[in-house]
Amino acid sequence: MRAVQLPRAVKGILMNAASTNLPTPDGPGSVSGAPNLPEGFTDTFTSRYINTGALRQHAVTGGEGPPLLLVHGWPQTWYQWRLVMPTLARDFRVVAVDQRGIGLSGKPEEGYDTGTLANDLVALMDMLGHQRFALVGFDTGMPIAYALAADHPDRVERLVVGEAFLPGLSPTPPLVLPPQLNDRLWHIAFNQLETVNEQLVTGREAIYFGAEYAASAGTNKLPDDTVSYYVDRLASNPEALHGSFAWYRAIHATIAQNQQRKERQLTVPVLAIGGAESSGAMVGDTMQLVADDVQTLIIPGTGHWVAEQAPEELLAALTAFLAPYQVGVLS
Repeated sequence: MRAVQLPRAVKGILMNAASTNLPTPDGPGSVSGAPNLPEGFTDTFTSRYINTGALRQHAVTGGEGPPLLLVHGWPQTWYQWRLVMPTLARDFRVVAVDQRGIGLSGKPEEGYDTGTLANDLVALMDMLGHQRFALVGFDTGMPIAYALAADHPDRVERLVVGEAFLPGLSPTPPLVLPPQLNDRLWHIAFNQLETVNEQLVTGREAIYFGAEYAASAGTNKLPDDTVSYYVDRLASNPEALHGSFAWYRAIHATIAQNQQRKERQLTVPVLAIGGAESSGAMVGDTMQLVADDVQTLIIPGTGHWVAEQAPEELLAALTAFLAPYQVGVLS
């Protein structure tokens, strides 16, 4: 792989005055307000707001090396990556972002199709001075990462995706599903509803999101305090709940975009990861439809929440897959 020219900047960051004058995020949702972080996390990582013009984005950054962008899924935030970020920061400049509408990032009414969300991330990396980067996206982060790699192929060096489908490209599941599968997937239709989902979930966030976390975990459930942290953020204000559904409400716009994207196969190397108790081989099968160079990994004994249920296994996979990128940049 060819060497990538990194911009000259302090710790890899190039930002204009509009971004450097923004307040430092604190409290719940930020690094300073996040519970149960790995030891030394706050010595390496900081929260920052970055104004990309139409959107103020929250990103957690730290580490030294070539840039690596981490894109979370639903109903999570940057916090889903906390267990793997310190090790990744030894070799990479890690950027863990809150998607539009999620966490501490801005929550506009529109712009939740994956094309717009991908553009958000390109603008973010522009502001940070990263022209090319490796990209990891799980759950809703997977279709966003796919859109970014397809729409901006000159920006992505290597792509890692996991635990999701690609709207309009993956086979559509039947309306009637086996009970266990229905428990895991019924939210996809429910979240698309215009208003009644918010009306039903408001005040019952712990019931709804708690059930989602449990059903998708398989046998190895996330700790109660971890689930409570995510739920509390979603229940913190109406905009947070509204933003959590917005990706799904834009899914038909994403389907139309993906119909165009599928005409251009990805040439970037892809690692597709599934939990054995969740998506399994489906992620690799899906990416084979849209990419030429796909490796598939199924992690045993793991459900949907891979970065939190199997951080060591995920780190091993990322380290091996990203090694040519890291070596190529530094050589």
